[in-house]
Amino acid sequence: MKILAVVGARPNFVKIAPVLAALREYPDVECMLVHTGQHYDGNMSQSFFRELEIPEPDVNLGVGSGSGTAQTAEVMLRLEPVLSAERPDVVIVVGDVNSTAAAAIVAAKSDVPVAHVEAGLRSFDRTMPEEINRILTDAVSTYCFTTEPAANANLAAEGVAAERIHYVGNVMIDTLFRFREKAASSTILETLGVSPREFAVLTLHRPSNVDHPGTLAAALAAIAPIADAMPVIFPVHPRTRQRLRADAGTPASPGIRLTDPLGYLDFLQLMANARCLLTDSGGIQEETTALGVPCLTLRQNTERPITVTEGTNRLVGGNPEAIRRAWQDLRRGTWPQGRLPELWDGKAAHRIAGCLVR
Repeated sequence: MKILAVVGARPNFVKIAPVLAALREYPDVECMLVHTGQHYDGNMSQSFFRELEIPEPDVNLGVGSGSGTAQTAEVMLRLEPVLSAERPDVVIVVGDVNSTAAAAIVAAKSDVPVAHVEAGLRSFDRTMPEEINRILTDAVSTYCFTTEPAANANLAAEGVAAERIHYVGNVMIDTLFRFREKAASSTILETLGVSPREFAVLTLHRPSNVDHPGTLAAALAAIAPIADAMPVIFPVHPRTRQRLRADAGTPASPGIRLTDPLGYLDFLQLMANARCLLTDSGGIQEETTALGVPCLTLRQNTERPITVTEGTNRLVGGNPEAIRRAWQDLRRGTWPQGRLPELWDGKAAHRIAGCLVR
């Protein structure tokens, strides 16, 4: 059996690592890894392969940066001859980035079954590029591996047959559990000069928060109450840094400390010891739920509702008053503790591998 896995961006690497490790336990399975090159910066790509013990890609398509349309088109053009030459039995795609949708479409058009890891998540906001990627990918996938019950319901509502839906749990949490102890040896807290629970962490990268004039400045201004009370560590995504440079009107609050993007282990250690996370990332909503760390999501919606209903996540958008109230709850110690969702047990990848082999 030959399996070809396609990754392209930082969150993909975190999700594919346990799946590849689980498949290596089957001697009759040959795995091939294709990196589209959507994320190519050392801090966004190479360090993740090294830290997460992911084998070097068999093929790097070298797509690089560009608009969402350009990236999608380039992945499709460059991946098609690879599939034609290799003829895998199944193509695995993970998450919801441009590389995910592009690879799924090429595989489906090449009559190769597609397995989508993290299927069925929906924000119901089609202004998000990721939402379009999710819908397209699931529509052409033979195997839809889901992380939470809401994803199962979303797929069923879209007419996906029950035999295509496999509720397996969350591979991102597999990786977190596997590397949590190793991350504890990181010296990132000492490097940044912060103490456990005496700092917050901020990440921003979605177009709705960073691409439009004034929105990034507004987001940074909205978290001022927290930045005034404690350091806010802000590892800056390359796209966000470009916007910071371009938008001369964006204030630089002294409480917000900008850093380069961090490797997986350093960032995991930072998350685990933070007082709270402020983010527009979907994956961080899940990771903070697993770690029991409060998360303030700077969005109006989430495709991961279980992090709100069972986890430690709260949607605050960019509303300064909502952020202020959340900060008050944090300081009073009244933030819900949350609980670990069903099947977020570190074994999701083994369930996926078993299903594919069967």
